[in-house]
Amino acid sequence: MTLTPTAPDPAGEQLPAPTSLDEVKGWFFPSDQVLFDWFLTRQHELTEPGDLLEIGAYMGKSAIFMGSYLRDGETFTVCDLFDSPAQDDANSAEMRYSYATLTRRSFEANYLSFHDELPQVVQGLSSLVRDRVQAASCRFAHIDGSHLYEHVRGDIEDTRSLLHPHGIVALDDYRSEHCPGVAAAVWGAVAGGGLNPVCVTGTKLYGTWGDPAPVREQLLEFLAGRDDLWHGVEEVAGGPLVRVKGVKTVPPAQPLSRHRRAEPVVEAVPETPPAEQPAPVVRRRSPLRRLVLNVLPPFVSKGFVRLRAALRHQA
Repeated sequence: MTLTPTAPDPAGEQLPAPTSLDEVKGWFFPSDQVLFDWFLTRQHELTEPGDLLEIGAYMGKSAIFMGSYLRDGETFTVCDLFDSPAQDDANSAEMRYSYATLTRRSFEANYLSFHDELPQVVQGLSSLVRDRVQAASCRFAHIDGSHLYEHVRGDIEDTRSLLHPHGIVALDDYRSEHCPGVAAAVWGAVAGGGLNPVCVTGTKLYGTWGDPAPVREQLLEFLAGRDDLWHGVEEVAGGPLVRVKGVKTVPPAQPLSRHRRAEPVVEAVPETPPAEQPAPVVRRRSPLRRLVLNVLPPFVSKGFVRLRAALRHQA
């Protein structure tokens, strides 16, 4: 699909043209950016195969970030309701309250500001994903869709079947007070669904249905070298869980927007060499004056000097 990000919206509104990732609306904090970068880079270094998946895109901030880690031959699938009806009263009410301004056109304009091609977009309920994504084909999934318990539980169960055994899932809002249904679904998956948590931030839980020990050990080594990220380890559900908290977190390299402002070119001004100072004039005493000053008494020599100066002035 081709879309010009700066083209006018059919409703008469200008589509977004962000100059940086910070200008894209969304809640994707630096500490999570660091962890997304670490997990996805680690998978690349280990040549772990698999596609990328995101359920719940909003305006595309995290999708834009994830798209930078897509490798040749891989597929990135993004699912969101966008402007579609939710098909049930509770979810429709949530969509009207939380995402009244969400549109697919804005998402696509944002994404194409940073990437040449759109991901595979599934517009509709997240239950459609299991029919569009092959089983055990994904290496990383970000789940940030509905806040309702039944839907989140379904998203987690579907994601389990879609992830490769080594795959990582990032679950948003696992502890937010405004969506307890998410917390119930996430921790239910930990308690009885085989999900092994690796680490948590203030907003996301990262886990795997595979063996968490190797990735957890490498993550701890990485965190030990970061002064901008605090971390600790807690025993949760029979295993260690890494807690991560940002302290003025330095985010990783950001994807570059095609609309970014060019840095002003500052031309170097050549230094002007200091002007040469004229050499001081050194007056040499005549042999007669040196003789007078050295031989005659001081009062006689002074008189001679005054007489000589007066004669020179008259001349």
